[in-house]
Parts: sequence; structure tokens; C-alpha cells
Amino acid sequence: MTAPRVALVQMNATGDADDNRARARDLIRQAADGDATFIATPEVTNLIAPNRDALFSTIVSEAEDPCLASIQELAAERRVTILIGSLALKAEGESDRAINRSLLIGPDGKIQARYDKIHMFEADLGDQGRFREAASYKPGDKAVLADLPWAKLGMTVCYDLRFPALYRALAQAGAQILTVPSAFTAPTGRAHWHTLLKARAIENGCFVLAPAQWGRHHGTDETSLRESYGHSLIIDPWGTVLADAEQGEGVIFADLDMGMIEKARQRIPSLSNDRDWSL
Repeated sequence: MTAPRVALVQMNATGDADDNRARARDLIRQAADGDATFIATPEVTNLIAPNRDALFSTIVSEAEDPCLASIQELAAERRVTILIGSLALKAEGESDRAINRSLLIGPDGKIQARYDKIHMFEADLGDQGRFREAASYKPGDKAVLADLPWAKLGMTVCYDLRFPALYRALAQAGAQILTVPSAFTAPTGRAHWHTLLKARAIENGCFVLAPAQWGRHHGTDETSLRESYGHSLIIDPWGTVLADAEQGEGVIFADLDMGMIEKARQRIPSLSNDRDWSL
């Protein structure tokens, strides 16, 4: 089998949903022009709102979201599979809650899988900001394993990265690719991003695809605290970084040698060495 070519989009979403949609489409086109058959965008591709009021005055339901419809159209037009890292959407049946939903779009433009972010980001970074995602977002409660023609895909989002049991469960259920679309904060990204992603790849013998948001999202002055780390990463099952987007908007590519998964798991068979234990 020919090694599948994957591409990750790195972007700088803002509170302008129309502009975000246009930039995401341009970057997806760049990825398709580079012969990628699987393309992934970051967390909250459609909107990073400056505050709760702006969030709820902008988001709509999944069925009404123009970013989703636009990317579905593009997937069908270019005959590629697209993972929308996530969209900020209105929660079904609730007026004051959003959902952070990752969607897998097939080359026919249809939705193949949905995953609602389970772990809500709660952090106090002092003068670098306080984050209370649960104040606005409803957490998901179900892990999702999706089928690609060439692999099983385990879908996660951003803060999920800090909960290794989720990735272990996905790998033991058959996942070969783990997706971690993110808007990782700059201070936590500098400290933890590469280390955590490499660990998830190594301990599960999986490829990790982590498309990320980058830069300040609401202006360039010093009062704009919302800043994402960037460094979208493609990591192989041995923990080697195959591509790093570093800083700025753009697209990175890699051809995945799927045989590496079995080789890594044979060399260190930790998935099969798991034992039941008690404390």
C-alpha cells in the first residue's frame, strides 16, 4: 500500500468567523495541492471568541454552521478526507452551553464521525490568564474510534492530551492514528507540548497528528492574553517528529509508513503487556 500523505493546517483564528472560514479553506486547498489525502485543522477552526458574550452571539448549531458546510463542500470538491479539529457550536437543546466538536469529513463531503471534547480546560496561569472552559462548554462523555481506508483513527481534542488513559483505551480498541487538534496556550505549550505528544505516540505505538492554533488571537498588544503555541506536529510511533510547523500559519506534510506501527509495538509490546492491578 502507498504510504498515505497527511497534512496539518496551522492557523490563527480570531473572533471573525467569516475570516477564519476563508483562511481555513485557503490552507486546506494548499494541503490538497500538496497531494495530501488526509487533512486536519486545529481546535476551534471556526472561532476563538474574546469573551463569552462574543462566543454565544456568534456560534450556531452544527446544522447551521457555515464553516462546517464550507469544509464539507471542499472535501467533496477535492476528494479528500478532512478532520475539522473542532468547531465551537451551540449545544443541542441548551441555550447557554456550547460544545467543542471534532468532525471527520469523508471525500464525499459527508460527516463520518463526531467527537465532543471530554476534558474541559481548567487552568490558572497567573498573569498569563485563567481558563475555565467548563463555564461555557458542555463536556462530551464518549470516546470515538473512526475508520479510515488505511487506519483506525482515535479522535481527541487539546486538553484531552493530559489524560493518558483515554489514549490507552483508544489504542487498545485498535487506534493506529491519534489526532490531537489544539489551541494549546503559549506558556503550557513551551513547557509540555512536545513532551506530552511524543509520550502519547511512544506509549501507544501510534502516529500522532496534532494540528494547532498559533499566535495572539485578539490583537498584538500586550493586553491580549489569548496566545496559542503553534508547533503543529506529526510524530511517528517511535516518538520521532516527522514535521513541525513551528510558528506562523501554514501547512506541514508527511508520508506515513504504516508498517512502523507494528514494528514499534513488536519492539516494545507495552499494549499487550498491560496487567490488571489494584491499589
